[in-house]
Amino acid sequence: MSEPKQLQEHESVYWSPEMADILEKWGEKNAWHELDFLFAARTGRVLDIACGTGKNIADLSRFDGLDIHGCDISDLLIGKALERGVAAERLTVCNATDMPYAAGSFDFCYSIGSLEHFRDGAEVRMIEESARVVTTAAFHMIPLSRSGEDEGWITPYQGYYNNSADWWLLRFRASFRSVYILPSLWDDGQSVGAWFICHK
Repeated sequence: MSEPKQLQEHESVYWSPEMADILEKWGEKNAWHELDFLFAARTGRVLDIACGTGKNIADLSRFDGLDIHGCDISDLLIGKALERGVAAERLTVCNATDMPYAAGSFDFCYSIGSLEHFRDGAEVRMIEESARVVTTAAFHMIPLSRSGEDEGWITPYQGYYNNSADWWLLRFRASFRSVYILPSLWDDGQSVGAWFICHK
């Protein structure tokens, strides 16, 4: 497995076995439980954007009526999803800023802790793509700055945008009819988690 050409420098971490291990535990006791509540009573086709090792796809599959697919830029991570038993026809290696799905291919999509790692306009393209591929709604869990200020791109282990809710709302509202923000239990030293519930 190899990294694709034209990666931004901070993206190479997604071909690291250490990152694959982190992604197996990252959202326990917070964001992943919240995802259960978002989907437990829903039916339809769902896309997990930046699905990583496929843990959320496998977990959500216990709910009847969900047809869940996933995509990720890293073939290493997609390989981990295959190893855990996610069917190959449900997985795609691609960049979330240019997904190969037809418009309206899914009823819903979601991303967890991913969108903030897209930068220099790529975050806008990812939001536009998430709006393009769904008919109903998209759910994106991202960190907001604990300070409430737009702190810009910060670089702890993974680089990401640590900005305000208003900064993100401007981007979401350009692609979705209505956007609601719900708090997540996820947090760390500089950020608090929030779900952006985006309706077409």
